[in-house]
Amino acid sequence: MKYISKFCWLFVGVLFIFSGLIKINDPVGTAIKLEEYFEVFSSDIAPFFLMFKPLALFLSIFLSALEIVLGVALLLRWKLKSVLTALLAMTVFFTFLTFYSAYFNKVTDCGCFGDAIKLTPWESFTKDIVLLVMIVILLLTRRHLQPFIAQKTGAAITALTAILAVVVGWYAYEHLPYIDFRAYKIGNHIPTLMKASAPLRYKYVMVKDGNEQEFEEYPTDTTYKFKEMIAINPEDGPKITEFNVWNDEGDFTQEVLTGKKLLIIVQNVPKANRDNFAEINKLVADAEKQGIKPIVLTSASSQEFEAFRHEVNLAAPYFFGDGTLLKTMMRSNPGTILMQDGTVKGMWHHNDTPEIAEVNQLLVK
Repeated sequence: MKYISKFCWLFVGVLFIFSGLIKINDPVGTAIKLEEYFEVFSSDIAPFFLMFKPLALFLSIFLSALEIVLGVALLLRWKLKSVLTALLAMTVFFTFLTFYSAYFNKVTDCGCFGDAIKLTPWESFTKDIVLLVMIVILLLTRRHLQPFIAQKTGAAITALTAILAVVVGWYAYEHLPYIDFRAYKIGNHIPTLMKASAPLRYKYVMVKDGNEQEFEEYPTDTTYKFKEMIAINPEDGPKITEFNVWNDEGDFTQEVLTGKKLLIIVQNVPKANRDNFAEINKLVADAEKQGIKPIVLTSASSQEFEAFRHEVNLAAPYFFGDGTLLKTMMRSNPGTILMQDGTVKGMWHHNDTPEIAEVNQLLVK
């Protein structure tokens, strides 16, 4: 039992640190996922969950930092009973979220490991059940995990970890994720990712006499009733499926993916930061002089965006994109993306808006 206990101790501690680091690397993405949960719970359980939406960013950083802190404290074996109790409570909470997502098919990606590792709802739920079992084992066998550092030293290291975790998360929010796991990261060619890497194959789930059966070819037996069609090789499908740009005149997706483009992303007009538009407007003017076409992408209505662009003096043509797409592309509101023939060449938070010289250095002449 001693070795099982030590294995669980190491596995749980490392996993919580890894999970927390992945999420705190992209606190805005984690906040978006929390907002998705709050919206689902507000409609399915109780409306009061909507009151948590404004707190999503705070909870994103807090919960991610808490995972890291508890993981470090566990590995240090500091305040072991209290730490394990907190880990148990947190895991029970996450297990509820993942079960609800899986059983009711509400949130198809739990965001447990951000964009780095995608898990299905049932995979996430299974992972949480395994964690619950391991934490219970640790609570029952903690006599095998004697402290190996002084209490004051453990407290100091845990406190320092908490401070560093919050600072790391806040810096990522004020700039961009340290490591980008999204499909729109620098270096990716968007048109390629919009295509399947191999033909998709499907299986058909059919029902007959109350029993489900799966077929790789649609059955000719008419007594079967169709239930659903599931991709057998979804990993070969397009990594990007929602990239569409339009205005009142029609679709401009291919226009955006051709030539040198400077995209100014304004996801949400009421929440857009106005502080750095002097730098953005200067970059827009300088880009035009260098033959780089500036384009604004927004999910706002024409009327709303017209008022906004005059407020911030943003002189560039604007097009529309889905709000989820824009939040996926850019974790800053506003933010800028440099593209050349569909390849992402650069990406900047509004706090880091570049000079035109930096932009030119990234382009292939």
